[in-house]
Amino acid sequence: MSGDTAPIRAEERFDEEAVARHLRTQLPELVGDVPISFAQFPGGKANLTYLVMAGERELVLRRPPLGPTAPGSHDMAREFRVLAVLHAGYPPAPRAFHFCDDPAVMDKPFLVMERRHGYVVRGRWPAALDQSPDFRHRVAARLVDRLADLHMVDFAGLGLADLGRPDGFAERQVRGWSDRWERARTTPVPAMDELGRRLGARLPSPQRAVLLHNDFKLDNTMIDTAGEVVAVFDWDMCTLGDPLVDLGTTLAYWGGDGGVVDLVAGDAVALGDVMDAAAVATRYAARTGLDLDDLDWYRALGTFRIAVIVQQIYARYHRGQTSDERFAGLGAVVEPLAQAGLARLGR
Repeated sequence: MSGDTAPIRAEERFDEEAVARHLRTQLPELVGDVPISFAQFPGGKANLTYLVMAGERELVLRRPPLGPTAPGSHDMAREFRVLAVLHAGYPPAPRAFHFCDDPAVMDKPFLVMERRHGYVVRGRWPAALDQSPDFRHRVAARLVDRLADLHMVDFAGLGLADLGRPDGFAERQVRGWSDRWERARTTPVPAMDELGRRLGARLPSPQRAVLLHNDFKLDNTMIDTAGEVVAVFDWDMCTLGDPLVDLGTTLAYWGGDGGVVDLVAGDAVALGDVMDAAAVATRYAARTGLDLDDLDWYRALGTFRIAVIVQQIYARYHRGQTSDERFAGLGAVVEPLAQAGLARLGR
């Protein structure tokens, strides 16, 4: 078993023989007729990700989490559509080979994609990687560059021009995440209601439409020992829209000035100590040519979105849809996240 995988958690098991039969039928050139086994990548908090081992071949299977999911989230069909073509114009995107939504095979839709090798940074900096500030700065710089590169991809040339509706994107983001908050709330949090209201009261004007990742952060990437970004994962919310929505989300996770990383201690690795938000903005603007005068609004939106995602994860635990104890304390994080977003709008 690979060192970054674990036995599949009991409640997240599936009919492995049914899936293996399906893969032999649909991907014979990749899996052949050798025995197929499965393990779980245990680090993620939303979609479930598994390693598929067929002899020497390793693939990755991704599916939504257990239980009901919010409308528009965990969209494996969307992720497959993007990853089936994006690798041609954006090398960090793994190539997807197959999508299945037949409930006779698995109770939720799933996709199968190539496996990349490297390190996903969660919780602490991996011991196998250089610990120096210079190396971490290199990683930070490469993350900014890869985000900017994504926003310059010719999405129409890849056949993705109809992936989303850029007009009115920011307004729909505020409305959509406010609706998700209402669906996921388990206790009143007035600061969340106020943050959603204030975001909707002043919407910035977008400068261009680009392909958005929609959750671009360090632990959705894989890096190698040279500090290069060798993969970007979790494309199920990918769409077309305002590029600064992505940048605002990235900075909300960045750490160093009251962002999500500082509020969720030990749950992610901050990069703000080696490259602050101003340096990130400068590097991104130089690469894309975009104006960042409204960046605080986008950072507040990023914080609001992340607070909702945290609540959605906690709600699954609260409602008994998962027994993963990592999620038990997430409900307490939502209020300080909302306050951080309000503070950002107050500047």
